[in-house]
Amino acid sequence: MPSRFPTFSILIMTAAVLGHVYLYRRLVRDTVRSRALRVLAVVMLLLLTLGLLLRRTLQDALPEAFSTVFLVASYSWMGLGLFLVLALLVLDLGLGLAALGRRFRSPAIRESPRASPVDVPPSPLVDEERRRFLSRVVAGSAFVSGGGFAAYGNWRAFAPPRVTEVAVKIPKLPKSLDGFSIVQLTDIHVGPFIRREFMDELVRQTNALRPDLVAITGDLVDGDVPTLGGSVAALGNLKSHFGSFFVTGNHDYYSGDEAWTAFLETLDVRVLRNRHVSIGDAGGSFDLVGVDDWSGGRRRGRKGYDLDLALAGRDPDRASVLLAHQPANFVVAAQRGVDLQISGHTHGGQLVPMTFFIGLVWDHSAGLYHHGDSHIFVSRGCGFWGPPMRVGSPPEIVKLVLTA
Repeated sequence: MPSRFPTFSILIMTAAVLGHVYLYRRLVRDTVRSRALRVLAVVMLLLLTLGLLLRRTLQDALPEAFSTVFLVASYSWMGLGLFLVLALLVLDLGLGLAALGRRFRSPAIRESPRASPVDVPPSPLVDEERRRFLSRVVAGSAFVSGGGFAAYGNWRAFAPPRVTEVAVKIPKLPKSLDGFSIVQLTDIHVGPFIRREFMDELVRQTNALRPDLVAITGDLVDGDVPTLGGSVAALGNLKSHFGSFFVTGNHDYYSGDEAWTAFLETLDVRVLRNRHVSIGDAGGSFDLVGVDDWSGGRRRGRKGYDLDLALAGRDPDRASVLLAHQPANFVVAAQRGVDLQISGHTHGGQLVPMTFFIGLVWDHSAGLYHHGDSHIFVSRGCGFWGPPMRVGSPPEIVKLVLTA
């Protein structure tokens, strides 16, 4: 099932606008008396909103040094702002439920012919001060809790990915290849945040798993070869028995798929663009199939995903593993005899609350699924996109062990 990109983008933009309006009401309007400070806050929040909505346009328009600073600041605020909104929503919900509970617990107010001091309502000024004090307590609590989640998410995003090991049964796999291991790296997103140090550690972790083959399933970069080539060059240090293979993701198209294809080949990373190769030897082998990204080519007005071309000339009786960035078209691939599809793209949602909703966008959002005798594994990815944070969906390196 393809990603609903336009609808998803509209929802994200709408949420950004409404989120900033909500932040103003709860963090500024309800807590700040000074008119000048309120105006300043409106200007700042407006600039932050426009920065998020126009980030791609501004990224292209700004000089490279300023563009990097802008993206780091913009994406960092995107994550922090999200957790501030979530914290405020939870606190407001709690206050609302508490107020509702008090109404049900309190006895009905009876009319009394004689007034007493407790019957005298507080003055509007006292009410206003109480509301402002409560709003400031809520705002402070939101900063502490929201900021805490953002800090944890930032640490989790840059900490070494977890290793997920999964066994996948492939009946057509030759007995001699029983136990064949594929380590999947995907959605690294080398760019403004992720650079050489992160890549060196990723390569070290991968080599420690002693893979038979390394599969890099797209969204490797967010930037061009001159800017990021030095960081990506770490992949040249990958070690495996049958080598490293790469297929394009949508972000690789945005970053220059042809230039990156040529660069990766210089690192001895073989790029599979709608074609297949044989993996193994005379004692036993299987077909490794690679397709271009499901949507990246179409958005650039060029040829992209072509499963027919990738499978052309292949013996359907042989075992096959398909590398495809997006977990799309899996049922069709299964019907065409593909035994295992390895994908990424979804990040498993990356951040709450998207971790709960990603299943509404994709039938296969994270983990192992099957259709008949065919399987698909969708990785949460090694890196991140947008906010430099991961909460509820930790990054992972995947080791798939094929069994006959």
